[in-house]
Amino acid sequence: MLTEELMKEVRRLEIRARRRVDDLFGGEYHSAFKGQGIEFAEVREYEPGDDIRTIDWNVTARAGRPFVKRFVEERQLTVILAVDLSASGLFGSGEKTKGRVAIETAAVLASAASRNNDRVGTILFDDEVRLFVPPAAGRPHLLRVLRELLDAQPAGGSSGMPEALRTLDRVLHRRSIVFVVSDFEGGEWTGDEPAWAAPLRRLGRRHEVAALTIADPREVELPRIGLIELQDPETGKRVLFDAGSRLARSRLHERAMRDEARLTDALRRMKVDRVELSTSRPFVDDLLAYFRMRERRR
Repeated sequence: MLTEELMKEVRRLEIRARRRVDDLFGGEYHSAFKGQGIEFAEVREYEPGDDIRTIDWNVTARAGRPFVKRFVEERQLTVILAVDLSASGLFGSGEKTKGRVAIETAAVLASAASRNNDRVGTILFDDEVRLFVPPAAGRPHLLRVLRELLDAQPAGGSSGMPEALRTLDRVLHRRSIVFVVSDFEGGEWTGDEPAWAAPLRRLGRRHEVAALTIADPREVELPRIGLIELQDPETGKRVLFDAGSRLARSRLHERAMRDEARLTDALRRMKVDRVELSTSRPFVDDLLAYFRMRERRR
């Protein structure tokens, strides 16, 4: 894509994302994620009713009368968008592929964070880490994040999520909210533990992590269309599938349900929030429901 064309698409994406934030999210984003910490504001004289645990003894000793420390809620958050660009994102049975949904979801979250004056960064990965944009605030930085998202389309290879999560654990020094946007397909499993479990668990000890899982309805149910050739986009393996067979379709459905249950259990054990997105419905509705759930839980 030419640079001029890319920038036009960036501006279009920013306008669409901003409208979604304005029209649908309102204050839900801020209400869901505010109050991640507190920061020092000032020292003032003690007043009856103040908590004695907030007394600043150094200032009190110098002044000869009691002073207390005042803290305020930390308003500026750090939001990281970890976006999976592996080959499985190329699949989509409707108007959008899973990869396109991932990019647009990340763009809307970046716009919501920027609108709230939060610091936003992104890490893009397929079979390896392709790009890390350190978090920062401001519209010029937002445009850079959007440009990188649009310019990095899903490509070949399997998901390198474990390495991306380990990278974030190394480089993020300030407590952050990390959105992992992926279909969570591919990768090795050892029993009930996927390869990304250990780095995700470690990342979750210092940061707040949410998994935004993207699926397509045709991964679970196929129409009765006879013999078709299916290809695994990450391994390249091809198989001939009889979609006209009720038994074959039933086995495909059962396997998809087992994989879904395994993913759900793995994320639940790690106490990671999950937001289920689909190529067949507006993702903003799912994000809005998640924001409201978080607000109620708080």
